[in-house]
This record gives sequence, C-alpha cells and structure tokens, in this order.
Amino acid sequence: MTERTLTRADLAEAVYEQVGLSRNESSDLVEQTLDEIMNALISGDHVKLSSFGSFAIREKGERIGRNPKTGVEVPISPRKVLVFRASHVLKDRIAKGK
Repeated sequence: MTERTLTRADLAEAVYEQVGLSRNESSDLVEQTLDEIMNALISGDHVKLSSFGSFAIREKGERIGRNPKTGVEVPISPRKVLVFRASHVLKDRIAKGK
C-alpha cells in the first residue's frame, strides 16, 4: 500500500475533471464545502456525510496525567476534540479494498 495524501488541490482537480466546472470554480467549490463543514463544527453542530461518516466535537474534562519519563503527575486541562466516526458503508469499502 502506498502512502499518499489527498489535498485540496486534488479534490479541486477531481471536481474539475468529473463535474466540468472551471479550475477556479472547482477550487472555490471545494473551499466553500470545507468552510461550511468547519463552521458547523465550530458552532457545535454535528456533520453527517451519508455513506462516508460523521464528525462531532466532544468535550473532554480535566484529568490527571503522568509524564511517562519522570512519572510526575500533571493536570491536563479540559478541552474540545474533533471525533470522526466512519459509516458502515465506508468501513465495508475499505475492508474490501474498493
């Protein structure tokens, strides 16, 4: 399996080739879509992309952690984290390699 990173430019190029918009319009469409997803997550909404998965923000409370090197306990402050849950359709397609 080769490791390759899919970029915004790759997405815009795919839209250009498959939809037929100009390169600038394709790039703008990708940017607007990603901005819409980010803004929804920032405002605390869940984002569900059918047959792909869902994104949500989860609040993690304060807890005590430990420095693995020294063993000293340190408090870890509360924070928000992004979580992604893949759909069963995506999981099945990954498992089949298609």
